[in-house]
Amino acid sequence: MPPGGGGPMKDCEYSQISTHSSSPMESPHKKKKIAARRKWEVFPGRNKFFCNGRIMMARQTGVFYLTLILILVTSGLFFAFDCPYLAVKITPAIPVVGGILFFFVMGTLLRTSFSDPGVLPRATPDEAADLERQIGNPEDIANGTSSGGYRPPPRTKEVIINGQTVKLKYCFTCKIFRPPRASHCSLCDNCVERFDHHCPWVGNCVGKRNYRFFYMFILSLSFLTVFIFAFVITHVILRSQQAGFLNALKDSPASVLEAVVCFFSVWSIVGLSGFHTYLISSNQTTNEDIKGSWSNKRGKENYNPYSYGNIFTNCCVALCGPISPSLIDRRGYIQPDTPRPAAPSNGMAAYGATQSQSDTCDQDQCIQSTKFVLQAAATPLLQSEPSLASDELHLPGKPGLGTPCASLTLGQPTPPSSMPNLAAEAALTDILPLKEEHVGHQFLTPEEAPSPPGMLAGSPLAHSRTMHVLGLASQDSLHEDSVRGLVKLSSV
Repeated sequence: MPPGGGGPMKDCEYSQISTHSSSPMESPHKKKKIAARRKWEVFPGRNKFFCNGRIMMARQTGVFYLTLILILVTSGLFFAFDCPYLAVKITPAIPVVGGILFFFVMGTLLRTSFSDPGVLPRATPDEAADLERQIGNPEDIANGTSSGGYRPPPRTKEVIINGQTVKLKYCFTCKIFRPPRASHCSLCDNCVERFDHHCPWVGNCVGKRNYRFFYMFILSLSFLTVFIFAFVITHVILRSQQAGFLNALKDSPASVLEAVVCFFSVWSIVGLSGFHTYLISSNQTTNEDIKGSWSNKRGKENYNPYSYGNIFTNCCVALCGPISPSLIDRRGYIQPDTPRPAAPSNGMAAYGATQSQSDTCDQDQCIQSTKFVLQAAATPLLQSEPSLASDELHLPGKPGLGTPCASLTLGQPTPPSSMPNLAAEAALTDILPLKEEHVGHQFLTPEEAPSPPGMLAGSPLAHSRTMHVLGLASQDSLHEDSVRGLVKLSSV
């Protein structure tokens, strides 16, 4: 095998070394990318989320599924058993109108159930601590451990809206003072803006952002229920005229089931629609009406500050006003609160390409230093001081006619190129005076200085105006120092 046969194999092995690892304790193959978490995954309330946070519902959704089943089954039976007969006997517009009402009911139901009702975000730990510091801690005050500057925390704050005093209650769960008309839902564990009520039939709270869809749902459901109930009775009457009442019931048993469901549900649905129509016309919420917040029994000066004084204006504001954006940003990403620690400056973490490059540079410098020591140890120093044969100025590196050349032993390596011509520099410093006599030192540039500092005996070349040539004793001492340096570098 040739001596250089190991070169390609070494190069191949060296090219497989990876220098892109960010830590000495972490392998690039084991490094995993941490996926950013969304806010709905750590939402503090009792809600369920679907479709990556796009759908937001309450935790108790059993009654909501019952609502879906009742609407789907009743409408499906009506379109399957009643509409074909009614379209032939009366008019084809009956299934068309029924279909429009059905899709409108389903759209408003899903919009009410799957949207954010107006949940207010909870206070951050810093905001909660600042607010508690302002209002005081009731436990410390009860125990007598609070400072004299603290007072018992007020549970309410009073604000004036349209000349009416409104109290803002403090929520100990969300750590905030609730805005006007907001309340905390015990089932969803959230403070909801303009809280109306928690409706289990839609599986969500009814608040500022979904109240209009809830009202349109119950109103359209009332029309659909009355529509189905009326035409089911019409279907049974028409059949009973042809074959008798009992035979009509035997021919369409689904109509009996539809009539029963619609009969027992139409009263509650129509009544609920009428109640919310009254609330919209007076610009009230269910929560305010039940508590009697703006009842005349509390005094003549007690009035609803949110009413515009006009039924038409109140209805337009509730049904046609702009929808406020969601405040919780449930699909947003979680931002880390604490800053990332800075990398240590002791060089332990610098294990990437910088570390590999510094190792390569250190190896190259070590090789060059070793070569220089070998050449310095094997090269005899100048035996005698060279003299000038004439008064002419000779440039460095260009000896004159009478200038003897420095003799070197045959077979010895030449000094490195970085070593200057001692004789020429001595002659130049003796003949050319310095321009500034008060300057005692001149420093060499990195290109002029020898690569391994400390290998040359004595001071730098330009530190004095004369250059002393080393004698035999200095030659022996430099030789010994060079050998010691070579031994130290080889041991390292």
